Amino acid sequence: MAYDLITMGRIGVDLYPLQTGVPLAQVTTFGKFLGGSAANVAVAAARLGRRTALISRTGDDPFGTYLHQALGGFGVDDRFVTPVAELPTPVTFCEVFPPDDFPLYFYRQPKAPDLEIHAGDLDLDAIRDTRVFWVTGTGLSEEPSRTATLAALAHRARSGTTVLDLDWRPMFWRDPEAARPHYAEALRHATVAVGNLDEVEVATGLREPHAAARALLAAGVRLAVVKQGPKGVLAVGADGESAEVPPLPVTVLNGLGAGDAFGGALCHGLLAGWDLETTMRHANAAGAIVASRLECSSAMPTAAEVAAALSEGAVR
Repeated sequence: MAYDLITMGRIGVDLYPLQTGVPLAQVTTFGKFLGGSAANVAVAAARLGRRTALISRTGDDPFGTYLHQALGGFGVDDRFVTPVAELPTPVTFCEVFPPDDFPLYFYRQPKAPDLEIHAGDLDLDAIRDTRVFWVTGTGLSEEPSRTATLAALAHRARSGTTVLDLDWRPMFWRDPEAARPHYAEALRHATVAVGNLDEVEVATGLREPHAAARALLAAGVRLAVVKQGPKGVLAVGADGESAEVPPLPVTVLNGLGAGDAFGGALCHGLLAGWDLETTMRHANAAGAIVASRLECSSAMPTAAEVAAALSEGAVR
């Protein structure tokens, strides 16, 4: 049976401080969680009842073992997650200063295993057959992951729904100025593009949401989703359908992971065949719920939690 969703990209261990509003240098206790955008999106969709899998790589170490256990616990198929003997599993720390300051510190040296995905190792049949395939901009930042990502996209040939999460992280690029051509190539094979204002600007050169959405459609996708932060989300389809939905009121504890929850719920709505406004409202609500919680992966909401937040009109 084909998967509902396969994601491809980052996985790692998130070490989040259990004390908020405290500089990292003074933090004394941390919680350990599964992290990485592609992994989180797969978890988010699994929490909503979807059959999901992840394509990624870890170190051959205890943290890698933990990540496999965590994926299994969340119901995400880990058969496409393989070890790299010579590289450590990445670790990410953050600081938590609500409501809008959450610095991240990535430890991915000398190289992250998830950038060692090789095209020849991909299960191209599974990628072609999954109902939704999700890749990230980070996967384009280095070889051999770049070639593998583009090979997967080309083999899928825009069948089903193919999502490019623009996922702009400048620290992952040796030459950030060189990113746009790789984004342009990936967009040729995608049917959906998702990004915040910074990310759509990198991909298109445009920051105004409607103009950026039009540019993404012109690049070849059928649906452009532009996340506008406090102004909500804009979604524009090539068929003329559009929706601009305000955020759900929430008291933010940790904004990290909200975008991944949004992504998982976006995939859920696309799989369900909902109209754009319904899909965006559910995705917004899922993101708001995670923003109200400390962790990311284990904070991903169930369908009942999303429905309750929408019914109440806020996250309590």
